[in-house]
Amino acid sequence: MNKYIGHPHQISGIEELELVRGKGKGMTLLEIRNGNGLQLTLSADRCMDLSRVTYKGRNMGWFSPVGYVAPTYYDDQGAGFLKSFTGGFLTTCGLTAVGSPCTDEGETLPLHGRISNTPCEDYSYEETDEALTVRATVREASVFGHQLLLHRQVIVSKKENTVTLLDTVENVGAKSAPCMLLYHFNMGYPLLSESAKLVIPNHSVVGRTPEAQADIARALMVEAPQADYAEQCFYYDVKEQDGMASCGIYNPEIQAGLIMSFDKKNLNKFTQWKQMGEHEYVMGLEPGNCLPDGRDVVRQRGELTLLNPSETVSFKTVLTFTDTESDITSL
Repeated sequence: MNKYIGHPHQISGIEELELVRGKGKGMTLLEIRNGNGLQLTLSADRCMDLSRVTYKGRNMGWFSPVGYVAPTYYDDQGAGFLKSFTGGFLTTCGLTAVGSPCTDEGETLPLHGRISNTPCEDYSYEETDEALTVRATVREASVFGHQLLLHRQVIVSKKENTVTLLDTVENVGAKSAPCMLLYHFNMGYPLLSESAKLVIPNHSVVGRTPEAQADIARALMVEAPQADYAEQCFYYDVKEQDGMASCGIYNPEIQAGLIMSFDKKNLNKFTQWKQMGEHEYVMGLEPGNCLPDGRDVVRQRGELTLLNPSETVSFKTVLTFTDTESDITSL
């Protein structure tokens, strides 16, 4: 026991908060501090996604114009997702649909699926000398439809400024089910500005649209906010080492950045979402097991993951926050 402090939360810990106003009223948030300058906010009502991340007081993520929105207000028709897209540092897309709204095998699917607007069915947390760990279960199921469970662990190290995200998707139904997952990590100001350096080591990159393909030489360039900016997406085959692929971003103005590493075996796709708009200024770095073109297109390409009854698939992502520019540029 540290004799210098009155309560462990003076240094680190996990605390539960509840929002009391606006469309987020009633939402439960978990505030995590690791004692080394890393602070996270997790949303128990939104898939235990990471709504905020700060590193030594410097904001890392993007918070969209809609702010916190409880699942009560979720609109699952077409692109209604955008009305409750908080963005945050992480929005999870899936579990049976990612990307464009579409109809696949008679099923009407909304933009980016429903899981990020689903409350955790159960969650728990603990603190040890090594780490702070949150465990959660999120269910996506319907009668006569697909039945999947997301088992999530968020592990925040107390020794290093790292966050490890471990997800396992389990098919608890009686028939095979599509499994689509994309981690919509959103970099925001002040980490993101025209001074930021973005590094994505890759074997190849293509633009999602003809306009993006024509501008591919500027894909990694972070520009100042612009009025009426048209979003662009770029698809990468990210280089890997020992099974893990990595990318990073660093801003010398705030002397902070992060490295994102992910298991390329099951997260074999990577999307960069570039949106340099005024008040909608964000850079998405998005590993996944699919591209965000809609389930019908992914199925037609032969790239759709299917889980048989009782089958599971696991995903790992590690975020390392750093003050040192060479940690990112050396990638």
